[in-house]
Amino acid sequence: MTNPSPTLFERIIARELPADVVYEDDRYIAIRDIAPKAPIHLLVIPKKVTARVDEITDPIEMGDLWLTAVKVARQHAGDYRMVVNCGPGGGQLVFHTHIHILAGWDGSPESDVQ
Repeated sequence: MTNPSPTLFERIIARELPADVVYEDDRYIAIRDIAPKAPIHLLVIPKKVTARVDEITDPIEMGDLWLTAVKVARQHAGDYRMVVNCGPGGGQLVFHTHIHILAGWDGSPESDVQ
């Protein structure tokens, strides 16, 4: 079943909603998270909509998503964490596949987000 209304991310991609875009190509967009959980918190979003990352079945499509996320992460940080929330029980709030890139901690244990 498809959702009749566009997702928040589709509206950002269509430029209906503002976002701080840090990367874009024909298949992906990366933006700064509006509620960051780290000094650097980016979202890499495929323009092709799937609700959850586990709905992507094409290995090339999955690989391209992760390679794009790595490219974006390396443009913004030397060290980073990549996280995908999958479904409501996994903490997913926006049902349009996206990868979180978290970085920018100073390296001390108390600065880390678990």
